Amino acid sequence: MDSAFVYAQQHDVLLVHAAGNDGDDIDSVPSFPNGELIFYPGKVASNLVTVGASGNPHIGGNNEGQLAASFSNYGKKTVDVFAPGVRIYSTVPKSNKYAYLDGTSMASPVVAGVAALIRSYYPKLSAEQVKYVLVNSVVKPNQSTKIPGGDTQVPFENLSISGGIVNAYQALKLASTLKPEKKK
Repeated sequence: MDSAFVYAQQHDVLLVHAAGNDGDDIDSVPSFPNGELIFYPGKVASNLVTVGASGNPHIGGNNEGQLAASFSNYGKKTVDVFAPGVRIYSTVPKSNKYAYLDGTSMASPVVAGVAALIRSYYPKLSAEQVKYVLVNSVVKPNQSTKIPGGDTQVPFENLSISGGIVNAYQALKLASTLKPEKKK
């Protein structure tokens, strides 16, 4: 896995990764894969974006009243951003049907889509610059939520590096201000 991450980094590929659905703080509970490159001491995958799942506190379901999805992994040092991942209307494999699905695997494509928008409008930005944009253009809800996997209320901003939810409009605005990095 480390070699694949390094190869992607060398070829300017942004990797978007689901944080997982165990309701764990992955700052303290091991979760793989992650950006720590074991076989490359001192190196970190700077092209990896880890995504937690948020929900709409105004809709029904298991997450009613909460902004962070009850199942989502989180981490102030390891999860970059949150994105909608509760009650996502999606195709269901092998059934030719649609259903509402939950998971960080539903949230990650939202972030990948925003990254694709950025790279389509600003193709000379590097993977690391796109990650910077995603993390620094979030909406930061000023509210508390139950910590995933528990009952304790915490500020939503404490659950990830960015402290917020991905925002396509703000991401494109921020991306427009960046100059492409010089090739290494």
